[in-house]
Amino acid sequence: MLDIRYNSWLEKYKKPFGAVQAKQPVTINLRLVIEQPLLSVELMVHPDRQMTSENYPLHLVAAGIYQATFTPTKAGLYYYYFKIVIQHDDQQAVYFYGAADDGFGGPGRLTTIDNLKSYQLTCYQKPAVSPEWYRNGVFYQIFPDRFYNGNPNGEINARRKNTFIYATPEDTPYYIKNQAGEVVRWDFFGGNLQGIIAKIPYLKKLGITGIYLNPIFFASSSHRYDTNDYLKIDPILGTEADFKELTQQLHQAGMHLILDGVFNHVGKDSKYFNAQQLFYGADQGAAQDPHSPYRDWFDFENYPTDYESWWGVKDLPRVNKNQPAFRQLIYGTENSVIQKWTDLGVDGWRLDVADELPDDFIQKIHQRLQEFSTKKVLLGEVWEDASNKIAYNQRKNYPLGDELDGVMNYPLRHCLLDLLAYRPTRSTAQNAREIMSLQENYPPEFYYNSLNNLGTHDTERIFTAVGEDRARLKLAWDLLFMLPGVPCIYYGDEAGMKGGKDPLNRGFFPWNKIDQTIFAYVHRWIERRKTQTVLQQGNLILGTTASCLAIIRSTPEQLALYVVNLSAQQQQLDQLDFEFIHDDQDLGEFITTEFVDFKLVPSESCFKVIKRV
Repeated sequence: MLDIRYNSWLEKYKKPFGAVQAKQPVTINLRLVIEQPLLSVELMVHPDRQMTSENYPLHLVAAGIYQATFTPTKAGLYYYYFKIVIQHDDQQAVYFYGAADDGFGGPGRLTTIDNLKSYQLTCYQKPAVSPEWYRNGVFYQIFPDRFYNGNPNGEINARRKNTFIYATPEDTPYYIKNQAGEVVRWDFFGGNLQGIIAKIPYLKKLGITGIYLNPIFFASSSHRYDTNDYLKIDPILGTEADFKELTQQLHQAGMHLILDGVFNHVGKDSKYFNAQQLFYGADQGAAQDPHSPYRDWFDFENYPTDYESWWGVKDLPRVNKNQPAFRQLIYGTENSVIQKWTDLGVDGWRLDVADELPDDFIQKIHQRLQEFSTKKVLLGEVWEDASNKIAYNQRKNYPLGDELDGVMNYPLRHCLLDLLAYRPTRSTAQNAREIMSLQENYPPEFYYNSLNNLGTHDTERIFTAVGEDRARLKLAWDLLFMLPGVPCIYYGDEAGMKGGKDPLNRGFFPWNKIDQTIFAYVHRWIERRKTQTVLQQGNLILGTTASCLAIIRSTPEQLALYVVNLSAQQQQLDQLDFEFIHDDQDLGEFITTEFVDFKLVPSESCFKVIKRV
């Protein structure tokens, strides 16, 4: 008989839970019961991308409990597993114990060396401390062209050639493409900065404390990820004076502003590249002048028409981020993007396609933001687990303390949509495991800085994603606000907007058709989040059955309890046997004791906050 037990989510096996700071000891306990003589049991640890492991012998400290202490000295990823050698008859038998097949942590499995999956340990250099206004806030993402036109009678600012502008906000977003599938005419609805200013009272009523704006700098398209000039407001949106007024009005209303930093690529018609001379003369830009000061920013295969671009999209020439002049433009101390817009009131930045940016480029932006008198926030667009992300065969170091403060939490969105699907691709327990793995893999501050979203400009609308099922839509809002991280609402989702992927997810805000039922439901959750500290700071415990998901958020003073029925049948809560993960204090029992005699119909949930005695 060989009985091995280990669970990286429980402190009786691993202390402390989750990521650790460099030079912080980690105590590992392995429960091992065998009938044959034990020759050795070792903890095998190797740094990221190194094959050689360090061996740490585990010593018997209690009946069946073997212990070792490991102290990571440098920030980075470490991987570990267990090697057990026993005497079996006249031979030695070697066994290996590692993570489960999905690699998400928690309980592991006995396996052969060929099928072994190691546990991940994230070691960070320093905490990603964010200001309270961000960590405890509720954010709202605005696609500027589609929010509101604040001009009298809805006039359009700075109409430009080679575009078309819809006559009414009720129109469906649409692109005109050529035979090659390239967009050749962009649709502008005329939303502008004055429109955002005009709707600050609406955002205040909803309960919003911060805004994340999609790009606002001069560009050719309506999405503005094809920057023409980093130091100029797009004239369709307004002026620099309008922007200054916006930041002042937001701050007076107790709100903060995060801008989109698109630093991996520029527009083909930008002052830096200027492929077609649409806005700049023949003496401007790398594609017009081989002696241009911007020429070395771009890699040409065949000058000037064949060049490297973002994912082959020729509208978006890719910039060489190692060029000193480009770096000076982005984060220099004078006349830089970071300096100018921060001086005008910006409170933080979200880095577009962060995995395309060199680590030291992000580090320099992070360092630059530390030089301002008030704390700024630096977030990144990362679609996977940011702790172990690999891009272009290089391990990214986002959460280690000197790069990003947090990331957009797309993995969480993926799990939530799968939980709410009529035919989920994974079980409730499997989705819960992935959600818990983020809490384990991310440093604590980095984890709570995650920007959680149900939808963005790159995804279909949440109402559409749940099949326009109002009951499921409510559950989506429940889960967004119950789980750790900073909730971010994509403009109009609180009003019941629908729409598939780009461009249908970028409709104009339906100011005359706001779904007041959905608005009220979202508003109620926002108020809970703002008034209940446990929803801002609480530790996460998850419980699952085949049909239900339980969420517990805990602080020393409070418990927030939530259960949802994801099945097609009514469920009697006190008759369900939940399996809880990361529940060191056996708090899961509160689910059945507090919700005794509760009968949940399909797609129904219950919520309660209680004081801890």
